[in-house]
Amino acid sequence: MKFVAFERAKQGTGASRRLRITGRTPGIVYGGTGEPTLIEIDHNALFHAIKKEAFHASVLEMELGGKEQKVLLRDLQMHPYKQQILHIDFQRVEARTRMTVKVPLHYSGEEESPAVKADACIANHVLTELTVSCFPADIPEFIAVDLSGLSKGKSLHVKDITLPKGVKFVVKGQENPVLVSVSSVSAEAEADAAAAAAAAAPVDPKAAKAAAAKDAKANAAKDAAKPAAKK
Repeated sequence: MKFVAFERAKQGTGASRRLRITGRTPGIVYGGTGEPTLIEIDHNALFHAIKKEAFHASVLEMELGGKEQKVLLRDLQMHPYKQQILHIDFQRVEARTRMTVKVPLHYSGEEESPAVKADACIANHVLTELTVSCFPADIPEFIAVDLSGLSKGKSLHVKDITLPKGVKFVVKGQENPVLVSVSSVSAEAEADAAAAAAAAAPVDPKAAKAAAAKDAKANAAKDAAKPAAKK
């Protein structure tokens, strides 16, 4: 993806606030052999760009001062309640330097898996992205994960999938974290759901009247069968 940025001379809270009023977003680009550079980007164009997954997980081409630089998005600060980008950070990319990035996971095939199709289980996506290390040219836009082999009682871990060529998983805490867990729907939960559905179903007035009459007749017969009380 390509985008255009412009150098900015002024910095500080006041300067950034005035910049936002004019519809531009302050930012910075750093790393590599160059010095950190203060930049500004058209807010509307940037706001549409961040909605695309590729903007967050791929090498971007930034045009700055008539020259193109390859960068990665590193930080994004949003307004607490407005749809406004307050600040954005980019890191320059060097072809021979390994990068640590977060890559989204794209799951597919769970509907056809034995766990879901045959055993009516639920596949829970525990992780939606993976932190990996690779050279810029090898950064994947996403990692595809096939869930068609999921089975009841088993989970899918990082070591169960094949990462793209040149991509290595970065261990943070757990060496082999769970990507997808499988849980079964208990019979009790199904019974509760059926009872709730029955309670929510509309009542037929005629059927309710007939049931009430039947109960009254049964109670009358029961009372008649009781022996008379002694005086």
